[in-house]
Amino acid sequence: MSAEPVSGPRAFTFLVNPASGGGAAPDAVVPVARLLREAGATVDVTYSPGALAMSGLVEQAVGRGDVVVSVGGDGMLSSLAGLVSAARGTLAVLPAGRGNDFARMLGLPADPAGQARLLLEGGVRRVDLLALDLPGAAPRVVAGSVYSGVDARAAELVDRAHLLPRRLQYPYAAVRSLATYQPGRYRVSVDGVEREYSAATVVVANSAYYGQGMKIAPAAAVDDGRLDVVVIEAASRLELVRSLPKVYDGSHVDLPEVTVLTGTRVELRARSRVPVPVGGDGEPLGVLPGLGDAPAVVELRPGALSVIC
Repeated sequence: MSAEPVSGPRAFTFLVNPASGGGAAPDAVVPVARLLREAGATVDVTYSPGALAMSGLVEQAVGRGDVVVSVGGDGMLSSLAGLVSAARGTLAVLPAGRGNDFARMLGLPADPAGQARLLLEGGVRRVDLLALDLPGAAPRVVAGSVYSGVDARAAELVDRAHLLPRRLQYPYAAVRSLATYQPGRYRVSVDGVEREYSAATVVVANSAYYGQGMKIAPAAAVDDGRLDVVVIEAASRLELVRSLPKVYDGSHVDLPEVTVLTGTRVELRARSRVPVPVGGDGEPLGVLPGLGDAPAVVELRPGALSVIC
């Protein structure tokens, strides 16, 4: 889907998570904001907006006609995407987290000059979002993917790996989580068709990427009106570790233990020796319901968000 052209001058409200990327987010703002102001744009910057404050800040920014700029990682972006969508505003992304996988999917520039130019001149594209209804938790909007099992455990470990260089955090967490994983029995329903698997992980993807560049769903597109469901069935720990490099180029989908399904509504249940964790865009979200319980539901929201890219 092509981007709509720019119409008139832009003003920007930057919402910054200063903890993103090990504290990299504030430094990412300064050169971009300076270039925007030099170009005559109005720029407002708010650091460390709490979850309760963000809704009001987004509503005020959209009411002024500002573009809301997410400064941080995928978790910050997802927390803003639903708010901006509900307010019928436009979101932009200044990637400053550990993974930046949604920014990678959109092909956003990494240099301040390119980022400022995109904010000023880039077209507006409508992209899909995911809506997660997890029993016992508040409804959640996710931009990139919802995942359960061993990769949700890996995401939890990343949050504790701050002493490692950023490029090693995800590989370390993936190997460690695989070394201790327990397979689960999953019941997966896609558009009403139910299947069962003994699996290590199930991913419901809008974006192709997660986990700092892993191409978990290589056929996924953020504007194709469908979800890609990737099921990696149970294998030995050694086999899973050996197949890990294939996830970076997407060739894992050719393995016999990997199934890819597509649809617009996914229901998930699971049973394992321990509760099966579920996460979305780098954030822990809870655990999957058991096989006899009401399911977790992920539904597509087609074209729900306007984003500059």
